[in-house]
Amino acid sequence: MTPGKGIVAKRSARPKLRGLSDVYQFARSSRTPIYFVSPTAYNVLGIDQWVGAFEYITYFDSFDGHHPHVFVPHSEGARDFGSFEDVNTYLLGHKQVADRVHARGGGKVLFVMFDADTEELAGELGLDIALPPRALREHIDSKITTTQLAGEAGIECAPNVLARAKSFKQLMERARKAKLGTDLVVQTPYGDSGRTTFFITNEEQWDEHSEKLDGEELKIMRRIEHLPGTVEACATRHGTLVGPIQTDITGFEQLTPYRGGWCGNDVFPGVFDKSTRDSIRAMARKLGDTLYAHGYSGVFCVDFLVENGSGQVYLGEINPRISGASPLTNLLTSKYGGVPLFLFHLLEFLDVDWEVDLKKMQKRWETYDEWSQLVLKQTDDAVEKITRAPSSGLWQMREDGTIEFVRLVTTWHTVGHDDEAFYLRVYGTDEYRYKGGDLGVIVTRGRMQTDDRQLTDRAKAWSTGITSLFHGTPADHAVPVPDPIYTKWF
Repeated sequence: MTPGKGIVAKRSARPKLRGLSDVYQFARSSRTPIYFVSPTAYNVLGIDQWVGAFEYITYFDSFDGHHPHVFVPHSEGARDFGSFEDVNTYLLGHKQVADRVHARGGGKVLFVMFDADTEELAGELGLDIALPPRALREHIDSKITTTQLAGEAGIECAPNVLARAKSFKQLMERARKAKLGTDLVVQTPYGDSGRTTFFITNEEQWDEHSEKLDGEELKIMRRIEHLPGTVEACATRHGTLVGPIQTDITGFEQLTPYRGGWCGNDVFPGVFDKSTRDSIRAMARKLGDTLYAHGYSGVFCVDFLVENGSGQVYLGEINPRISGASPLTNLLTSKYGGVPLFLFHLLEFLDVDWEVDLKKMQKRWETYDEWSQLVLKQTDDAVEKITRAPSSGLWQMREDGTIEFVRLVTTWHTVGHDDEAFYLRVYGTDEYRYKGGDLGVIVTRGRMQTDDRQLTDRAKAWSTGITSLFHGTPADHAVPVPDPIYTKWF
């Protein structure tokens, strides 16, 4: 673990913040400009209510200019972005953004994803990236490194072996020696797990993916029946805080065209028994403490697997970044615990020392209500220019299952009842929608998935109700369409 080792959070000569009251006052009165640069504001939406001088710089105008802290630079038509990072680099390179940042005198900047080009532009604008070093983040992002970190932290992964294989026969030999059986899950080091995870039981399946597997160091695992989930945590100088436990909603044809594709999350207190919940939190805490020892501070996301029958908790992946789990995490920790988890991330990167009773804080975050988020993708294989799109804001479901727009709101905290939902739109009028593209996100109270992992009727009604409000005409010319494999906007 060479990259980033030895890096520690900066200490300041400033007086220490003691307790939440000091933290609240400092955050609200801070005049340091902090920017979240991303395709949409979704991942940390609402943090501007807690932190003074916080602003979102986005490519998509989800709120039609009505959000007071969202800045959308002017864009000339559709652009062909090759990746999430490309969007952020484009935004930082935009003259209107540069003028805005220079006028405010630099500050801090946050991303979900960034690369060397984004990093260079941030430096030119006088922006300090309030995230762990890029080299360290990329190093941790490897599924191979994840497995090694788990071993260092004393955490179990699903039974596996790390090895290379040049043929199906060699793969099976590696699995046989490790006593993994013949029903295998094979992962390459980097990339979205939905597209870099392969299920292999025969030579035909190996041959289908051999170009992606041959020559790579592979994580070869026994396939287990399990319930997948995720939890966001924050590694700090005083220890690791762990957010609410979420279960994954994946692979529903109504929501995504991709088998196994992420469609959202459920949060509900009784998702597992107390022993399993304690094991999941302990795993995240051990990982956070280990990451911090290697120079990583701030938020990260842990994907876990709970094996059916045995209840054994295994580590799936570490996502060293702000993630798709962040919205529900910050909603619940602020709504039920009094302060969003992300505020502790910011404290690690601001010029301040602080001290809070983390055990007391953690306890406050372990009691909450049921909430869900649904990610809506375009499932039809067509490219259309949008002529009408549903607005972001508060929506309500009638008794017959139809929905209606209530009013413009800029945060999900206004959702008060199970028949209400907050919708954040991505693509709007005069933009283009395409297969696999993110249309928007629904946040609502209650569960969207049953105990046996089926969409609830209410989830189907919300999904159908929102997507049916998109209208468009077939593109009459070649339109630059982002590759949805590399451009997930949350």
